[in-house]
Amino acid sequence: MADSLEALRRDIVACRTCPRLVRYREHVARTRKKEFRGEEYWGRPVPGFGDPSARLVAIGLAPAAHGSNRTGRVFTGDRSAAFLVRAFHAAGYANQPTSERRGDGLRYTDLYLTAAVRCAPPDNRPRPEERSACAPYLERELRLLPEVRAILALGGFAWDSIREIAPRAYGGPRVELPFSHGACATLGPGRPLLWASYHPSPQNTNTGKLTHPMLVDLLRRIRSSYAEGPEVPHRHH
Repeated sequence: MADSLEALRRDIVACRTCPRLVRYREHVARTRKKEFRGEEYWGRPVPGFGDPSARLVAIGLAPAAHGSNRTGRVFTGDRSAAFLVRAFHAAGYANQPTSERRGDGLRYTDLYLTAAVRCAPPDNRPRPEERSACAPYLERELRLLPEVRAILALGGFAWDSIREIAPRAYGGPRVELPFSHGACATLGPGRPLLWASYHPSPQNTNTGKLTHPMLVDLLRRIRSSYAEGPEVPHRHH
């Protein structure tokens, strides 16, 4: 039977592989944050979201405890989401500049958004073995997105995840280029380009390490790389 994004979504949402993450995500969903006390939390693994025909896949670290773990949609309902989706909108990938809750009308065009780990981790720090446990989901997801021409890793954790997964998903060599904002590496002939951005977390955006113009500029360069020509440098600054 052929696989599908919907089948993958069901498998992700039902996953209970990592005991530490299951305990934490469900504890957060029960206790809740004061400002969201009246809401029902999702409290489960968070699947990807976006355009099945996307040429760009953006990959984050993991759901935020009171963001995606609350809302049930990747990069939705927290400050990282607010920053990221405003940039997606400015670059023409999103129909609106906000991502607050499921059913809020947000649609991505030519973009699919996902994460390296699907459950909210304590202190936003998944363990290596938890990333490895989630890796088959991301590998399967990439196989189910046949139009992908570029992959954007949001942060070093996502970058390392793709470096591990890409040889299995695409059959190319392992990427040896270290993470840096704007880095770009090939995943093999005829394969997507792998790009890097600082993660849109408040610790980066509040300090100016990652600004709105920086991310919008990078998104526009990524689109140009697959819309206009086959060849780009291996690294940008």
